[in-house]
Amino acid sequence: LVNSEMLFVFAFQTGHTTGPSLNNDKLYKFAYSAEVYVDQVKASLQKSAGYRISSGVDVNLLWRNPDNDDDQLVKITMKDVQVENVNERPADKNIFKGKSTEKIIGKEYLEALQRPIMVELVRGKIKTFYSYQNEPGFTQNIKRGLASLFQLQLHSGSSREVDISGKCDTTYHVRQDQVTKIKDLDSCEIEKKGFTSHNKILDVSKKAASATVYVLEDSFIKSIKAEENFVFALNYRRKTGAKIVSKQRLELKSVQAGTGLIAAKQVAGVIKTLDPNYVAIPLEAEPVKSECKKCPSLSEHWKNIREQMHPDKLSKPDAAKSFLSFIQNIRKATKEEILKIIKSENKELLPQVVDAVTSAQTPESLEAMLEFLDFKDASTFILQERFLYACGFASHPSETLLKSLTEKFKGDVASQEIRETLVIVMGALIRKLCDRDGCKLPAVMEAKRLILNRLEKASKDDNVQMYLLALKNALLPEAIPVLLKYAESGEGPISSLAATALQRYDPSFLTKEVKETMNRIYHQTRKIHEKTVRTTAAAILLNSNPSYMEVKNILLSIGELPMEMNKYMLSMIQDILRFEMPSSKTVRQVLKDMRAHNYDRFSKMGSSSAYTGYITRGPDVSSTYSLDILYSGSGILRRSNMNIRVFDRSTDLHAIQVVLEAQGLESIIAATPDEGEENLDSFAGMSAILFGFQLRPVTFFQGYGDLMSKMLSATGDPMNVVKGLVLLTDFLQEIQLQSGPTASAEFMGGLAIDISGGMEFSLWYRESKTNVKNRVAMFVAGNTEVDSFFVKTGMETTLETETALDFISTVQFSQYPFLVCMQMDRVDSPFRTHMTKYESLPSGRRYTARRGKAAMLAGNEYPLHQENSNMCKKVFGAKSDSAGSWF
Repeated sequence: LVNSEMLFVFAFQTGHTTGPSLNNDKLYKFAYSAEVYVDQVKASLQKSAGYRISSGVDVNLLWRNPDNDDDQLVKITMKDVQVENVNERPADKNIFKGKSTEKIIGKEYLEALQRPIMVELVRGKIKTFYSYQNEPGFTQNIKRGLASLFQLQLHSGSSREVDISGKCDTTYHVRQDQVTKIKDLDSCEIEKKGFTSHNKILDVSKKAASATVYVLEDSFIKSIKAEENFVFALNYRRKTGAKIVSKQRLELKSVQAGTGLIAAKQVAGVIKTLDPNYVAIPLEAEPVKSECKKCPSLSEHWKNIREQMHPDKLSKPDAAKSFLSFIQNIRKATKEEILKIIKSENKELLPQVVDAVTSAQTPESLEAMLEFLDFKDASTFILQERFLYACGFASHPSETLLKSLTEKFKGDVASQEIRETLVIVMGALIRKLCDRDGCKLPAVMEAKRLILNRLEKASKDDNVQMYLLALKNALLPEAIPVLLKYAESGEGPISSLAATALQRYDPSFLTKEVKETMNRIYHQTRKIHEKTVRTTAAAILLNSNPSYMEVKNILLSIGELPMEMNKYMLSMIQDILRFEMPSSKTVRQVLKDMRAHNYDRFSKMGSSSAYTGYITRGPDVSSTYSLDILYSGSGILRRSNMNIRVFDRSTDLHAIQVVLEAQGLESIIAATPDEGEENLDSFAGMSAILFGFQLRPVTFFQGYGDLMSKMLSATGDPMNVVKGLVLLTDFLQEIQLQSGPTASAEFMGGLAIDISGGMEFSLWYRESKTNVKNRVAMFVAGNTEVDSFFVKTGMETTLETETALDFISTVQFSQYPFLVCMQMDRVDSPFRTHMTKYESLPSGRRYTARRGKAAMLAGNEYPLHQENSNMCKKVFGAKSDSAGSWF
């Protein structure tokens, strides 16, 4: 054993109980190594990508404060630096083979790395860190990481401690000959870039841990081992993730005779005597980023991918992949570079460019879009709409974006539809900023006031609907009384819109006042309401922890309602029971009462229905679909509502909602309208919610004249509701590793989407059809990288899929009860994953290891209730073999 006089001594007499104390005239020689590993979360480190920096480290005491023995100036010098693979590789896969350290790092940088640093230790904590001021940042950081290891206290306890990671909560556990230092990395205050996605399901979860173990022998240091772990995983598919492991080791090898102490009263005098080039610099790491020397310019990159962004290819994964890579490059570009592409592109590709530029969400990209788009010019309607929708889907919107849109809304806007879309998007941005504690931001406050004040003054129905749609996106608690007013006293579409806005609120916001209003609407205690509003009111009550009496009164009403509404409400109750929804327990209690549960009530005829089922049930997330269809008494569709929701244990995401609504069509087949719907104008339209964002509704026809002209000129082609590219997952986290290098984790998920819908009528066959087509392709890319300037190591992961989901309802109203067949089909869906681990040098020498999987997910016709299956057999069995035209 090495003599205790020759070691890093921890003196326990008064004044020396909190930190290490070096012996005079001694040189302590250590072996040091810093390793990084990057791999999949559950992979063994033996196969990881990574590298190791190793060196000798000389430590000696330069000065001790004559008035305080626990105040010391220590010199630390790295020697014989080596860079090598962290795992053994064959010669042809070893990027360091045949290269000296000087060649790998560079002569100037190696000299800087081996230049000594000095630290002033006071009671075991680093008070001051001294180094050359203009030294390269990455070499400074490596030495900061080494110096941080020498920070230690010998009694258990917690404190805020500054080291290379910033100012962090640090806890020490002392047990016999071992000291463990635990650093809470989430608490560290340090400058770092990053952002997350708005919805947790679409986001990436991160876990970080840091521990340093000091092994003592007879109260003296024997070795130091430090380890940091960072784990990232996609919340909706945790298999797609990555980990970064950083390890440091410092081991005492020998103690030799050293130089004597420098006599001085102040540490500043010692520094000046040794080398005036040394200055006190922060111990926290400084931001360092190596520049890409061979990366293509934005214009070059666009030329390489533009063909993949053609409208005809938008439902393919390659379109989503190109979209994501384009966003990454736009985020590094200037406003002028962006404008150059926008102004030179043709009409077919320009909408996709607008999607990408807006989704980049940088100040430069926003400035470029606002300069390019002229809202006073109606001819660029499509580009303005694509810009606004991309703003609505923004993953991390800024206050500047909301402020800019508010200013545009206040100014001249040539198209009324764009004006409506503007305010609808403002509502979505308000919610996203409020969800990130930004409700008190000036731009958010102004936008809220504008929407609420203008709604109060609005006289035209179109304006009222526009502001209600904005509130449906904003979900402001203070808007609930306004929505209640319009739900109860508004007419037709306005009342229905206000009710569906209330339906989007979390049940915790639905107060006693809300429930009382919903009860009055459903039971029509003050005025007659349309079926669509009444059924929405019932759904709100049944989904917000209803009381026994609320459920009982709803059940007792079945049998007294219009015929199709009877069937719809009955189907809704049965769906709650079958799917074990939260209110199912209360419903079962009520059904024990024979007045509520009897044959007469539960045998009502009709074709309306409500059904919920699972699309997937997985360990990470599950998804459900629900199909609700409400008909008028004459057999014409009143409302069809298709929803897809994704959820995990703590949160959910309203992925898709497509609502088809029709009214006032009874005159076509000379039928009698239902109660309260005698004076409704002929109307059909479609409304969609996509990833929690309510889009501007689309009108198929408005008024009897419009209806007849559309019917006579009908082609049967569906009308497009939304088509474009959406940035779903957008996660970037920059990390400062304790050993010195910087790391980053970036995950992006892009969706190419095409949703369309249509309604068709055949008076000859007395048949109607509604068709909602959903075409989607998804591409997710993750890149986790450690950058040490002279070497990069990392892992890229991708997954891609494409699918189509069709919802078709066919109604034959030549008899009563009319025949209704609903179909929900998904086609075969290819699913591919790829993983690439790499190590690379700036010279271009690179090691890669690849692995991939491909599978075909079989198509599926989703099961609905048995009654629907029986009806479909009748519909398709009864249809004529002739393929006559519709009109």
